[in-house]
Amino acid sequence: MSKNKKLVESITSRDVDFSQWYTDLCLKAELMDYSNTQGFIIYRPLGYGIWENIQNYLNNEFRKTGHQNVYMPMLIPESLFQKEKDHVSGFAPETAMVTTTGVENLSERLIIRPTSEVLFGTHYSKIVKSYRDLPKLYNQWCSVVRWEKTTRPFLRGKEFLWQEGHTVHATAQEAKKETHQMLEVYDKLGKELLAIPFVTGRKTDKEKFAGALETYAIEALMHDGQALQSGTSHYFGNEFAHAFDIKFLNDKNELEYAYQTSWGVSTRLIGAIIMVHGDDNGLVLPPYVAPTQVVIVPIRPNEEVLSAVKQIENELSDKFRVFVDDSDKSPGWKFSEHEMKGVPLRIEIGPRDLENGQVVVTFRHNYEKHTVALNDLHKFVEDGLKTMHEAMYQKALEATTSRTYEAKSYDEFKAFLKQGGYIKMSTCGEEAEIQIKEETGATARVILDEPLLTENCPVTGKKATQTILFARAY
Repeated sequence: MSKNKKLVESITSRDVDFSQWYTDLCLKAELMDYSNTQGFIIYRPLGYGIWENIQNYLNNEFRKTGHQNVYMPMLIPESLFQKEKDHVSGFAPETAMVTTTGVENLSERLIIRPTSEVLFGTHYSKIVKSYRDLPKLYNQWCSVVRWEKTTRPFLRGKEFLWQEGHTVHATAQEAKKETHQMLEVYDKLGKELLAIPFVTGRKTDKEKFAGALETYAIEALMHDGQALQSGTSHYFGNEFAHAFDIKFLNDKNELEYAYQTSWGVSTRLIGAIIMVHGDDNGLVLPPYVAPTQVVIVPIRPNEEVLSAVKQIENELSDKFRVFVDDSDKSPGWKFSEHEMKGVPLRIEIGPRDLENGQVVVTFRHNYEKHTVALNDLHKFVEDGLKTMHEAMYQKALEATTSRTYEAKSYDEFKAFLKQGGYIKMSTCGEEAEIQIKEETGATARVILDEPLLTENCPVTGKKATQTILFARAY
């Protein structure tokens, strides 16, 4: 394993100070930079490239499920935003407003969207008239603004990037099916692209989205034992349809209200990738989400070596994202830089390698080195990236499984919580949730479709009604 002290020593050790390690890595791996406006970050090419690959994956999945991309305005008139009271109570404290043009005050304040339910609701009320117009399966990629007091890169910011799907259906059954379908799409995203095992399930009423009848979430466990809510899918019933008058004539020529869903993931996923897979040398990017999958480093390059590098690049670029680092920096510096940036696979070739018709290949996730014949390189890279993805997923799955506990008493719950991880416990409901959060800082992540662990709630002594997964969370 190659190390460059100037680069590696600038990262705080992950197990010494996880929070500082995370911040160091965001900056040193050049994922982002801080802007001149507090709470707003700059997405650098590596960070935005990861987001683009998430977009590409999800757009493909959305097309398979019949969804279409649209774009809604950034600004919402305050009077429109006030139409949905539950929505306002959920977001009013966090909204930013435009009040002036700089020359004169606006006649009505405009809210910079914290989410777009009201915009989609208003639009749907205009275009949905008949059951023949349904379903409407729309998604938009955009940024939203929520005036958070405490911010951290990717995890919580005053502005972040996301996709938000908003769909309208003729029946509750169709809308509920959509809600679960999109949760499955997100779960598949974790397995196939991010190498992150998500726990999925319904949120408790206390934790659900404002205005939703049911909220479902994907949860991921970070290296420090805290959970990260990584995406949500909401069933709205016809609550928003009543608020925004989304009605249609059914096949019996009767007027009725439509049913809606909403679902989304954000650039929080970049934070999840960092905290699940990263190490003390920097990022470890799952190969299918990595903007650069293969870096080629010429060693003591002469004309023949550079010609071979070009040929390798051409052969691999048909299927993989390849970068040739032919800068005048030392090989050791290059190794450390690309390890810091999490490039999954590095190929080294020098004059002696060329004479022997081979290259040296190093994997980022475990630093294994392999000598590979040039004729076998393409297949080796293809198989190697697949094996790497599977290994990273299994490592994350084992870490999650080994830190998932069952608590049958409140003292046991508190002891497990100190170790970090998920804790299953059967509770009586919201009363226990509130007490747990106040006394331990842990929150209900999802309701588990599992038998009760205890007859009575260990927190209140009342009859247990459901088994819940708890954790401290970001």
